[in-house]
Amino acid sequence: MKISKAQKFLNTLFKMAGLDQPKTDSTSRILLEGELMGHRTHGLHLVMPYIEHLQKGSMEKEGEPEVLSETEASELWNGKYLPGPWLVEKAIAKATKLSDKNGTGTVVIQRCSHIGCLAAYMEAASKSGHMVIIACSDPDNKTVAPFGGTTGVYSPNPLALGIPTEGDPIIIDVSMSTTSNGLIHQKNKSGEPLPHPWLLTSKGKETTDASTFFEPEPSTILPLGGMDSGYKGFALGIMIEALTSALGGHGRANEPGRWGASTFVQVINPSVFAGENYFKKEMENLKEKCLQSKAIDPLYPVRIPGQRGLEMKKVQLKEGLQLRKDTLEGLRNLAELFDIAI
Repeated sequence: MKISKAQKFLNTLFKMAGLDQPKTDSTSRILLEGELMGHRTHGLHLVMPYIEHLQKGSMEKEGEPEVLSETEASELWNGKYLPGPWLVEKAIAKATKLSDKNGTGTVVIQRCSHIGCLAAYMEAASKSGHMVIIACSDPDNKTVAPFGGTTGVYSPNPLALGIPTEGDPIIIDVSMSTTSNGLIHQKNKSGEPLPHPWLLTSKGKETTDASTFFEPEPSTILPLGGMDSGYKGFALGIMIEALTSALGGHGRANEPGRWGASTFVQVINPSVFAGENYFKKEMENLKEKCLQSKAIDPLYPVRIPGQRGLEMKKVQLKEGLQLRKDTLEGLRNLAELFDIAI
C-alpha cells in the first residue's frame, strides 16, 4: 500500500466516521506513523477499534479540551474523551510554547481517548531541538499485576522520550510491563505463543500461552523485569500512575468504565539550560560511543533506541506499507462498510 493512498484512505474513513479535518489529520497521521515505524499493534491495526468507539460514542467526535487549571509552565486539561492523537499533538504544541518561555512546559490530560503509539509523536516533536516526554495509563485497564501478586491492578503504562541529537533523534518507547495488551490479543488470535513467558497465571506460574489471558481467572502481565527484577518495573508503573492519573485528577479511584487514557506531556527546552548545541553534541557523542561498543555477536551490532523504527519508516516510505494480514482484512471490511475503495 503506497503511503499517499493510505493517508487518503484513512482521512476518508475518519471523516465518514464523523471527525472534522483537524481531528482526522492528527489521528490518521499518528496511526500511520506508528505503522511506518513497525509498531504493528499500535499502528493501522488501531483504526478498527477507533472507528468502533467513534460509532458507539465512547470516543467523542466534537468539541475542544477544557483547561481546568494553568500556570506559566503547566496546564491541566479535561480531554472529554476526544481523539487521543489530536489531543496529544495539541498538548505537545502548547507545552513547547510554554518551554520556550519557561524552560519546561507540562500538559496533563484527564479523560483522554486512546493516544496510539507514543513513539509516533517523537521524531516530529524533537525536530525543533526540544526534548519531549510522554507517559500514559488507562484507568479502566487492570491487566498488570504488582510484583508478587497475581491480580491485575494497573495498565502497561508506557513512557516515551524524543531526544534530539546532531543526527536522528533517540526515540525511547517502553512500557513498564513485559508486553502490551495488543500483542497478547494478536498472539491469541493467531494461536501463537508469546516470545517469552511474559504472563503470570492465576496460580502464579509464568506462561507464554496468550489464551490464559482470556480465562475466567485470567493471567496477568508481569511488570517490566519479570519474575527476576519485576519489582523495578512495578515501581516504575507506580511512577507513571502518579504522573498521569494522580496529577490529572481522574483515574482508577473514579472507576471510569470507559476506554481511555490519562496522559502526561512535558517538553524541555535545552537552550535555557546548557544550550541546544551542547545538548545535541553530548547526546550524539553518547550515541556514537554506544554504536561503537564491541558487539556480543557481530551480526547483531548495538542499536540505539528508535533506530530500527526510523529505518523501517525510510524503507516503507520508499517501498510502501507492508501490513499484517488481519490489519488489511480489517481495513477492507471498513472500506466495504463505508462503501469506499481501498
